[in-house]
Amino acid sequence: MGAGGRTSVPPSNRTVEADYAKRVPHEKPPFSLSQVKKAIPPHCFQRSVIRSFSYVVYDLTIAFCLYYAATNYFHKLSSPLFYLAWLLYGAVQGCILTGVWVIAHECGHHAFSDYQWLDDTVGLVLHSGLLVPYFSWKYSHRRHHSNTGSLDRDEVFVPKKKSSIAWWSKYLNNPLGRVLTLTITLTLGWPLYLAFNVSGRPYDRFACHYDPYGPIYSDRERLQIYISDAGVLAVSYGLIRLVMAKGLAWVVAVYGVPLLVVNGFLVLITYLQHTHPALPHYDSSEWDWLRGALATVDRDYGILNKVFHNITDTHVAHHLFSTMPHYHAMEATNAIKPILGEYYRFDGTPFFKAMWREAKECLYVESDQGAQNKGVFWYNNKL
Repeated sequence: MGAGGRTSVPPSNRTVEADYAKRVPHEKPPFSLSQVKKAIPPHCFQRSVIRSFSYVVYDLTIAFCLYYAATNYFHKLSSPLFYLAWLLYGAVQGCILTGVWVIAHECGHHAFSDYQWLDDTVGLVLHSGLLVPYFSWKYSHRRHHSNTGSLDRDEVFVPKKKSSIAWWSKYLNNPLGRVLTLTITLTLGWPLYLAFNVSGRPYDRFACHYDPYGPIYSDRERLQIYISDAGVLAVSYGLIRLVMAKGLAWVVAVYGVPLLVVNGFLVLITYLQHTHPALPHYDSSEWDWLRGALATVDRDYGILNKVFHNITDTHVAHHLFSTMPHYHAMEATNAIKPILGEYYRFDGTPFFKAMWREAKECLYVESDQGAQNKGVFWYNNKL
């Protein structure tokens, strides 16, 4: 990867395969956050209401056109093409709605506009439409950004130490076990995280994103958790009425399958951003915010990078400056790579291949034997 990170000429597959496991430095970096920020053109931090809304309109227009085509023309197709068309619709619509989810994610970071009330209003509407409790996720996600890379305080995809992995892990450490694990993770991972905090940090009691009095939230946040729940309940009620009017099969085809695709991509994107053989994790003796924020990786999803508003290939910059709008993130990434040098990690492995590789190689974390810094942990897979 080197100081240049990703160059204008994509690396060959052989180079990617050879370099992917080269570890990111874990020592305190020789640069400060302010030095990194100075390398970014000032306009990259400017938020535009008109430009931000243009992405909302663009995504929702495409989503409506797909819905219109599916509900008005698919029934005219013969049997094999009919089912194939609906499968294609679910996949494409799911990708477009993942882009809508990303815009709501921008709202949660106050990156949509200069007005917090507008960001929260847009975020609440868009996330509720995708059955996401907006404020609930906003606050837990904010804590993730505050504690990235910490084994003690990070909020999501917190890797386990070898001594803490479940006894059945060795029985899943094979191709069939990985297929089963990935299938469950991509289909049920998101609702299980929201409802039961699966893959999240441990709390001293039951943690749930729908519980205003759960340990995830403070007293001043509880009212907004109720609002999040109300948004999800309102959309759920609307879906129930649609089922009564149109039938369950219609709702599943039009909304349910695309939502499964959205949920799968959310889990996959987050997983691959924070799970990589080259990335360190830290316990409380070594962790600091800057090193934790740098313990992330940019990935390449091909054409989906644009569909997902570049949340996939500008994640390092996003963790450093989360209020920066997504439409400036690529320019900012290119500006900071010379400053970050070896601390910047890009992996151009196709995401489906990287998913399988990381599921195989990143089973737990442990510190290197004989290492001076016992608070630095790396992924391993030897059970």
